[in-house]
Order: sequence, then structure tokens, then C-alpha cells
Amino acid sequence: MTDETAVLTPSPARTAREGEGGGRRQVWRSRRYRWDLRFGPYALVAPFFLFFAAFGLFPLLYTGWAALHQVELTDPDAMTWVGLKNFTRLWDDAFFWNALRNTVTIGLLSTVPQLLIALGLAHLLNYRLRGSAFFRVAVLTPYATSVAAATLVFVLLFGRDYGMVNWALSGLGFGPVDWQNGPLASQLAVSTIVVWRWTGYNALIYLAAMQAVPAELYESAELDGASRWRQFVHVTVPSLRPTIFFTCVVSTIGATQLFGEPLLFNGGAAATGGSDHQFQTLGLYLYEQGWVNLHLGRASAIAWAMFLILLLIAGAARLLRGRGEAR
Repeated sequence: MTDETAVLTPSPARTAREGEGGGRRQVWRSRRYRWDLRFGPYALVAPFFLFFAAFGLFPLLYTGWAALHQVELTDPDAMTWVGLKNFTRLWDDAFFWNALRNTVTIGLLSTVPQLLIALGLAHLLNYRLRGSAFFRVAVLTPYATSVAAATLVFVLLFGRDYGMVNWALSGLGFGPVDWQNGPLASQLAVSTIVVWRWTGYNALIYLAAMQAVPAELYESAELDGASRWRQFVHVTVPSLRPTIFFTCVVSTIGATQLFGEPLLFNGGAAATGGSDHQFQTLGLYLYEQGWVNLHLGRASAIAWAMFLILLLIAGAARLLRGRGEAR
């Protein structure tokens, strides 16, 4: 063997070291791959749980703790234990029950027409129309509009002396309506804002569900001589039951938490919900107690009362859905 051949041929020791190093790298890659399969999914979802714990779970628990104390916004670190006193005061609080009644009334006045109109719009958009993409974007425009801008426009529309709604009513022979001070009129006006903002959003949800209905069902109904109306009633609506149930629950939760529309519709009267609290919702009453009257303990109790109400609504909805599926 020449010297040149000896230089080009690796020594057995070097070959062994390289083989040992390659083996270690292979073991490390294999171990890292197992760790990736085992812990990778947890690492991907960890940011959600961290944010939820910081901005969801902790505020919920701290609010529950504050609800058991007398604490003022002027000195939030000074807490005096009162137990369930803040909750028992709500039972005898006429303003709380008034806010609850207003919330239920506004919720019904906004949710029922909103979902019915959304279902009709979705049915129209489900047909092949010219410029269907434009109409789908147009119905979603109110949802993308700022709640502050939309409410301020509706305040002008529902003005008592110069509002366009009263102007239209006068053209039909009706007298002017005091939309801000009338109990039912003010609740109807606030509900109109909610209907205008959320109808298009629900319409697109219904439209997506309608497009998932098998075309064979419509073809069979058409062969049986069913009109479009009968197809809608007997084919479309039954196929949309899960979606309708979902929108009912979500809209009810949104109505329970209603805050921005009545606050801005009240103008300069802050969180009172009108001169006689005629459209003060639970969200407004919570805001009034915590950030106007500075009673954080009472506001926390109201927040937990709203949370319990939502749990009851969710439980009732689950029970109704279970009975419906059993049938």
C-alpha cells in the first residue's frame, strides 16, 4: 500500500467514531420525533389555554371572589367579607328585576324577527341570482358596521321631533312616537338596531346550511308536485333544525349580554337606560353599579347572576334538543 492510498483510506478507529456519531444522531432524531408526536399537539394548543386562563378563567374566578365581598372601585384592594349578601340583595332589588324584564323583552323583540327575516333572506339568496356575491356581501355589511356608528344613526332616525321614522308615520296618519321615553317604544327601537346589525350574519349561516342540503330531496319533492313554498317548509326547514337551534341559542346569549346599543341609544343619560330605566338591560345595570356607583362587589354579583342565567338557558336548550332528537 502506498502512502497516497493510506491517506485516502480512513482508519478503522475513524470509521468507528463516525459510525458511533451517526448512531447517536439517529437516536436523537428518533427521540425528537417521538417527543414531537407526543407533545407537539399540546404545544400548539397551549397558547389558547394560556390566554384563556389569563383573560377568561382568572377574571371569572376573581369576579366570583369579589362578589362575596364589599369592595369599592375607589379602593379595590380593601375587601370586606359579606358572604352572599350581594346576591341576596339582588332578590329584593327592583332595579335588577326591571333590568331582567327589559332584557327578556328586548331579547324576544330582536331575536324572533331577526331569525325569521334571516331565514327568508337566506332562502332568496339560495337561488341563482344575478350578482349573488354582491347581495351576500351587502347583507353582511351591517354586521361589519361599528355598533356606535349604527346606534347613533338610529338615534337620529327615531328622533321624536325630526326623526325619519316619525315622519313616515305622520305620512300614514299616525301621531309622533316618543321612541326614547316610551317604555315599549324605546325597547322596540333598541331591538330594531339589533335586528339590523345581526340579520345578515344569521342569514349567511342559514345560507351555508341550505347549500349543504342534498339536491335529491328537492328533486324528489318537485317530482311529487310540491311547490317552492312546500319545499321550503317540508324540506329546507327540517334540514336546518340543528342550525336554527344553534342560532337561537347564540342570539339568546347575545341578547342577555346586550350593552352597546341601549347605552348609546340613551344619549347623555349614561347607563340608566332612559329616564325611568325603561330599556336598561342587565349589562347596563352591571355597568351602572360598577363604574357609575363604584360598587364592584354588587357589579360582580350581577355578573355572576348573568352567568348563571346563561347556564340555565344552555341547560334548557340542551334538554329541548335532547327531547327533539328522541322524537
